[in-house]
Amino acid sequence: MEYLIVILVAFGASMLTFFSGFGLGTMLTPAFILFLPPELAVAATAIVHFLNNLFKLSLIGKHIDWKVVAKFGLPAIGGAYVGARLLALMADADQVVHIASMETTVLNIVIGLMIFVFALFELMPRLKEIQLPPKWLIPGGVLSGFFGGLSGHQGALRSAFLIKAGLSKEAFIASGVMIACLIDSIRITTYFSSFDPQLITSSWKLILLATLSAFIGAFIGKRLLKKVTIDALQTMVGVLMMIVAILLFGGLI
Repeated sequence: MEYLIVILVAFGASMLTFFSGFGLGTMLTPAFILFLPPELAVAATAIVHFLNNLFKLSLIGKHIDWKVVAKFGLPAIGGAYVGARLLALMADADQVVHIASMETTVLNIVIGLMIFVFALFELMPRLKEIQLPPKWLIPGGVLSGFFGGLSGHQGALRSAFLIKAGLSKEAFIASGVMIACLIDSIRITTYFSSFDPQLITSSWKLILLATLSAFIGAFIGKRLLKKVTIDALQTMVGVLMMIVAILLFGGLI
C-alpha cells in the first residue's frame, strides 16, 4: 500500500506543480512520513526531489539566469546546511514530549508545524499571492535554504522571492530548479553524514519508484498542463497535510 500511495503522490505532484516551481516536496514528505520516521522521510524526499530536478534541468536548463542563481542560490546553500544540521541534532536528541495523554517528540512537533504552516500556502489565496522585491534575494535564499534543509519546504519561499526578479516564465522555472538542486545537494550530503546511511538506503525501492513516477509526471506536465495549479487539488492536499501534521503532533505517526 505504501508503494502505491507514494507513487501516486510523486506522479501527481510532479505533473501538477511543474510550472509553479514548488509542491513536490510539500506533498511527498507527508506521504513518506506515513511509512518512515520524520527525519528519514525528509531525507528520502530530498533524494527524489533532487533527481527529479536534475531531470527537469535536462528539459529546461538552457533558460537558467545564472546571476539570479548566484545571488539567491549561494546563500541558500549555507541556509540548507544549517537547517539540515538542526534536523540531525533534533533526531539525535529524540526528546519526548507529553501533550495531554499523548506522547510525541520535539522532532515530530517541529516537522508537523512546518507541514501545517506550508499547508496554509495551499489553502489561503492571500499566502499564494505573496511576492517579495528583488532586494530580498539574499536573505530569501538563506530562509529558503534553511527550511529546505530542516523540513524540505523550500519551494514556496523560493517562488515568492523569485517571482519579482524580472525573469521570463522559462527563466523563472529553470532558475528555481537549479537553485533547488543546489539546496538538495548540500542537504542530502549533510543527511548522509548525520544519519545512518543504511536507514536511508534501506528504503531504496520506495525512493526509486517515487523518482521514476516524478520523472513521468514532470515529462507529462511540461507538455500537457497550461495551469500552474488546480484549486480543488490544492485544497485537498492542504487538508491532508494538516491531518498529517496533527497526527505528528500527537505522536500517532
